[in-house]
Amino acid sequence: MQELMIAVSHIVKQYRLGQIGGTTLRDELQRFGARIRHREDPTKRIGAREYQTGETFLALDDVSFEVKSGERVGIIGRNGAGKSTLLKLISRVTAPTGGWIGLNGRVASMLEVGTGFHGELTGRENIYMNGAILGMSKREIDRKMEDIIEFSECRQFIDTPVKRYSSGMYVKLAFSVAAHLDSEIMIMDEVLAVGDMAFQKKCLDKMSDVSKAQGRTILYVSHNMNTIRQLCDRCIVLDHGRLIFDGDVEEAISRYMDAGSLSFEKEVDFASASRLPGTSGKIVFEKAVIDRESNIYTAGESFDMTCFIDANDQYDGIRLMMILFYQDGTRVGKSESENFHVHKGINEVRVSLPLNGLADGQYYFEISILQRNRSFAREKCDCIPNVLPFAIYNTEVFGVTGERWQSNYWGHIMLKPICLLFPPEHL
Repeated sequence: MQELMIAVSHIVKQYRLGQIGGTTLRDELQRFGARIRHREDPTKRIGAREYQTGETFLALDDVSFEVKSGERVGIIGRNGAGKSTLLKLISRVTAPTGGWIGLNGRVASMLEVGTGFHGELTGRENIYMNGAILGMSKREIDRKMEDIIEFSECRQFIDTPVKRYSSGMYVKLAFSVAAHLDSEIMIMDEVLAVGDMAFQKKCLDKMSDVSKAQGRTILYVSHNMNTIRQLCDRCIVLDHGRLIFDGDVEEAISRYMDAGSLSFEKEVDFASASRLPGTSGKIVFEKAVIDRESNIYTAGESFDMTCFIDANDQYDGIRLMMILFYQDGTRVGKSESENFHVHKGINEVRVSLPLNGLADGQYYFEISILQRNRSFAREKCDCIPNVLPFAIYNTEVFGVTGERWQSNYWGHIMLKPICLLFPPEHL
């Protein structure tokens, strides 16, 4: 009989908005000074909603489930569904407003890039610190040190302060620490999206291995349904803070897609959108205006919009990148603009992306602002996942008639009809 490792019972988490404690001390002092002078909040981003003092937000509402030893449980849901809040509660980062959580073992968490690391310490010193937090002795950590360094692919920089690490190096070392140190429960929150594809596969294989061989329990949050399928043997779906499904992975993905049914906004506000970690923030998306009255397209049309981006100074060598995903999280392709210049303040950028070749189905984008610096490396200034959903319908423009396209059999790209180079009777 499998041992019970996590018990979540009727969890409620409520936040009081517009109160002290949400940002840095400096921002709070500026906000307080503006409030007593009856002025606008100087820290509020352009277009962001200003909450009234005392207004509350229910992030989780009566969530209950249990996880047993060796289970690999995926947690999926739209942005704002409560996934990250739930993992923070289980990791003891914050306390629930109501209900209780029981844990049977030590927890190793990766909630965001750099969690649990001290920037001034080297990679090696941070490994010792994380092991000590988990209650391991120096001798136990020493035994695992070589495996951690080898898996992380950061050997050359292991004695460098981690404040100089890139976001990808942070993730590689942090995952390696979490995977190799002695903990019974591993919690992963979308952080693998920062790493390269080869390392993502390496991490998924490692998590599957430690779950099967060592009986570790894994909670994994991701918007990539393919990684959920590869790793998890059970899946939980959250929607607006409530648990709406707990069970089979494929059925959970289907419920998630239904819960996130296609909606259309002609003007999309990015001010409060969730960002991927590891961005500089010196140029950010503010909003987008879609150049049509519907988000239903045919495969011969183009996706046209006007993007408004806010820069804290003038910059050259800027590019807009859009990665296209199918509704199940499969990457379909990527497109980048040519280099352009931005001035300080709000810039207006026109975007037109041909949709030629896309098969029927629902899609969405991950959009990024990139800058090439003096060393010709590319810096990611802003990155917003899971935005600008649209659907492709009527792919008969490519000559396919009589049956609906099935992406699970034929993929997400519809190739043009075969062109015979000589009459069939000569075959």
